[in-house]
Amino acid sequence: MEVTRIVRKPVAKGNADEATRITRNPLPGAKAVRAPVRKVPTGKVAASRTPPALLPLARYALVALVFGRERAVELLEGLGEREAERAKEHLTGFAALTSAQRQARVAREFGMRSDPADELRALMSEAPEALKQEIFRRLPPYHRTFFPKRRVVPADASPTPALAALAERLIREVTR
Repeated sequence: MEVTRIVRKPVAKGNADEATRITRNPLPGAKAVRAPVRKVPTGKVAASRTPPALLPLARYALVALVFGRERAVELLEGLGEREAERAKEHLTGFAALTSAQRQARVAREFGMRSDPADELRALMSEAPEALKQEIFRRLPPYHRTFFPKRRVVPADASPTPALAALAERLIREVTR
């Protein structure tokens, strides 16, 4: 393993975009490990290779349809000419699916939404008691039903602003 230090080298003044370049310099006395040299193919072999598709066009089309609905075609126009045409083909296929099939496809591509009840239970099991009370106090009535043994305890003194803000944020995060 090469031991290096990161060195900031300012670009010469007067350069149009006066940026700082970050380079790696080996530490004194450390063995430098050289990366293997890769030969770049030339001639007929290089010309016959086509670059891999960099864009997951089906996913772009699915996101455009889910979030853009009527504007989905317009949103896909921002892609390159060839990619936009292929993405529109995917879009046509997704638009033909039923709502349930589309939701299943979104879940398969991007993952399932977590269950808020499970997330809330996990949060309440890990939180300290003062935070549990504040979270429960701020939960909507529907979510309070997940904790039948708990009752709203009136605050003796108003909670600290930090505790209240933390409780609000945690509730927002787990119930998304």
